[in-house]
Amino acid sequence: MPDIEASETSPLLSPTSTLSPDAISPEHPDRSLEHDTLPETATYGRNLSWSSAYILVISRVIGSGIFATPGAIVKSVGSIGLALSLWVAGTILSACGLAVSLEYGCMLPRSGGDKVYLEFTYRHPRFLASTLIAVQAVLLGFTASNCIIFSKYTSFAFSIEPTEFQSKALAVGLLTVITIIHARFMKAGIAIQNALGWVKIFLIVFMALSGVYVILFHERGDTVTTFSSSDAGLWEELWKDSDWSWNNLSTSLFKVFYSYAGLNNMNNVLNEVKNPVRTLKTVCPAALFTACLLYLLANVSYFLVVPIEEIKQSGELVAALFFERAFGPHLGRTILPLMIAISAVGNVMVVTFALARVNQEVARQGFLPFSRTLSSSKPWNSPFWGLAVHYIPSLLVIAIPPQGGVYNFILDVEGYPGQAFALAITAGLIILRYRRPDLKRPFKAWLPAVWLRGIICVALLAAPFFPPADWKGDVDFFYATYAIVGIGIILFGVLYWYIWTVLLPKWGGYTLEEEVEVLDDGTSITKLVHSRKL
Repeated sequence: MPDIEASETSPLLSPTSTLSPDAISPEHPDRSLEHDTLPETATYGRNLSWSSAYILVISRVIGSGIFATPGAIVKSVGSIGLALSLWVAGTILSACGLAVSLEYGCMLPRSGGDKVYLEFTYRHPRFLASTLIAVQAVLLGFTASNCIIFSKYTSFAFSIEPTEFQSKALAVGLLTVITIIHARFMKAGIAIQNALGWVKIFLIVFMALSGVYVILFHERGDTVTTFSSSDAGLWEELWKDSDWSWNNLSTSLFKVFYSYAGLNNMNNVLNEVKNPVRTLKTVCPAALFTACLLYLLANVSYFLVVPIEEIKQSGELVAALFFERAFGPHLGRTILPLMIAISAVGNVMVVTFALARVNQEVARQGFLPFSRTLSSSKPWNSPFWGLAVHYIPSLLVIAIPPQGGVYNFILDVEGYPGQAFALAITAGLIILRYRRPDLKRPFKAWLPAVWLRGIICVALLAAPFFPPADWKGDVDFFYATYAIVGIGIILFGVLYWYIWTVLLPKWGGYTLEEEVEVLDDGTSITKLVHSRKL
């Protein structure tokens, strides 16, 4: 069997397949789903080496989650033992999800990520999967949470009590600057996000070792969390006040999953990765192992240094409280929280980098208005228009909602429809195993892990139907609001698909057909044209 990386237009089929895709070339492009990569004469080049790809993944994974979510998780579930258990469970389940992404990514090594996988697997009803991905990309493809964390930690570091307007203005300013960098100075943006990624890894390692330092070297009398000296007392303290409500457990798991979100970030930009299949199979597991180790050490450090009641009330500033207690008012309150703010910048950069490419892939398939313009690499040979599509919803999510519990609410709203798509992709992998055994699979996921991933997705989607005792979630209003919003977005996508692919063609007496066009900058796109019925 030939190496899948040997040809940019190699078919998906194994040599024994009886199917025969048409020959393709940049001069006569064919954007058929039956090709593992799409011919593209106007790509930005394969600029991502192994180390750049690793930073793209690990910097996306290690974002605001570990600095901001532990407080909300402990507040929801009540105890240290249950919180740590959820981090372990979330790591295992994230590994199962990663296995699914690896099989799909190695089988279809082209940019677009979940969009490509859903389109390839679910071709009927026609255009439905593509439309749902397009709606999600526009309505939920925002970078707001880490901009908010940047604003909060910057203000904390300089002991500023900002007004709501000032806090939002700082977050929007960060988003704007990063969008400009990626649009106008693409290679410089890659270099900056690589550097910030290594800073972030150093910061997490430093945080993890700091807890051990505090316990070993702080003098008696310093305020450090202590437990009963007996084993039974320690065990009871760890599980004291545990809340086993499935609704609270599910929203906490969403936050753990958010902290691991980005393990499939490389799948979104595979057209720009050198040796994409080989790199994908090594980078993503390495990033998972790194994140798992650092997350567990960081959580233990929090619990060793900061009293649990303060953790529960910390909101998004649990890491800031940790540093202040461990290193005092100067280093702990100013310099280290400022480093967390800088690490949030790195996360915003890699998320913006990847989601802009997803937006352009959606546009190139013809599922966004003004798709010819949005698909173009003009004016700076960068995904400028994909960045613009990403910028607008991010700006609105930062600017419109009131502050307070908006950070946790954003995570839950992103998480719920995300689980629906994860379930569809997981089920799709199982379907393809039986329907398409002829496909080349350089990586095959362990089937029990795939099934486990699917079962957990179903359980998390069902969680809002199991209300907590007070009927309130972790943002102090109706507990299922995040699910209602998420389901509403999916239903809106279905309605939009029905109107423009079924209802309007029926009324107008035409059908939608796909045609390939090459733009004047060399970018190949798919046009959806009206074909009149005879």
